[in-house]
Amino acid sequence: MNLPAHTALFTPSWHAELELGYGRFGDSTRPVMRRHQGPLRVQKHLYAEGPQVCQHIIVHPPGGIAGGDRLDICANVGKDAWAQLTSPGAAKWYRAASPAYQQLELRVEAGATLEWLPQETIVFSAAQAELTTHIELQGDARLCYWDMVALGRPASGERFDLGHFQSHLDIRRDGQWLWHERQRIMGGDGLLDSPIGLDGKPVFATLLMTGEASSELLEVCRNLQNPVRGNLTQLPGLLVARCLADEALHARAWLIELWTLLRPALLGREAVAPRIWST
Repeated sequence: MNLPAHTALFTPSWHAELELGYGRFGDSTRPVMRRHQGPLRVQKHLYAEGPQVCQHIIVHPPGGIAGGDRLDICANVGKDAWAQLTSPGAAKWYRAASPAYQQLELRVEAGATLEWLPQETIVFSAAQAELTTHIELQGDARLCYWDMVALGRPASGERFDLGHFQSHLDIRRDGQWLWHERQRIMGGDGLLDSPIGLDGKPVFATLLMTGEASSELLEVCRNLQNPVRGNLTQLPGLLVARCLADEALHARAWLIELWTLLRPALLGREAVAPRIWST
């Protein structure tokens, strides 16, 4: 029996929400809020570095994001707490006839630290991915934020010829701008191959870390032996690192090397890589 046309064209979508909160109790950071709706949640909190740093792994069970899907993630790190959030693997945005959305709302109170360290985002050709991130810092709050985006699937011979990737990122401290960025990349656009654009590199990555690095440390970071094309810029109160790469693995390795060097100097703790990054 043939299905009615309206049924055949219908594609179900997921709306998932995750709300997290962290507080400081003595020398320990503990979760104080963990609420989810739909297919988005965190695994058991981990203390790989001891009780001061609470690590959560954000899991999206469907494994991919399709047209019409919406992910809303909200996290609040309370005064003097330290939260580290990562993911178990790449986020995949599938080809779709309509946009899919992700919205992050991150708040870090005075004396607190947030590390937002997800694994890469893979945007399939013909996907319509729209991401929005708002980060509010209070007082002397500290932040380490990174993202990695892979357009298309070069290993499968797929270029990013259709669809779009759109990203909005705002970071404020006490209501004042630290970072304000808008990106929109169209599939098949000339900037994908232009030397003033992505220069034929399907992967790009950004690391933003509060604080100011010494000129000596910046030089060490700039001289890392890695096949990416990257560099760092020190802005008032914010260090920016960006790269272009042929493969997500190269960009990921570069970000981890930078994080390992910069974390002790800017955040005050030696770097301990989450075990999930090695699985």
